[in-house]
Amino acid sequence: MPITQSAKKANRQNARRKTRNEEKKRDLSRAVKEYKKLVAAKKMDEAKAYLAQVYARADKTAKAGVIKKNRAARIKSRLARLLQ
Repeated sequence: MPITQSAKKANRQNARRKTRNEEKKRDLSRAVKEYKKLVAAKKMDEAKAYLAQVYARADKTAKAGVIKKNRAARIKSRLARLLQ
């Protein structure tokens, strides 16, 4: 257990950040799953429109430092290949 005030505060901050980061990660994975469902259902027009939203979520997640920049690029690349 933390003893000093600053350690207690750091603990609170870490808990808040962890919750926020997990939510961003979940949001990205939900978007990817939704996109893959659209592609599997052969709804290519809807999937193409939704792809921009998935890109935005991947970029925002990477910008926040939740995932690395290269991972976001890899996700985007793999999803774009599904349309072809």
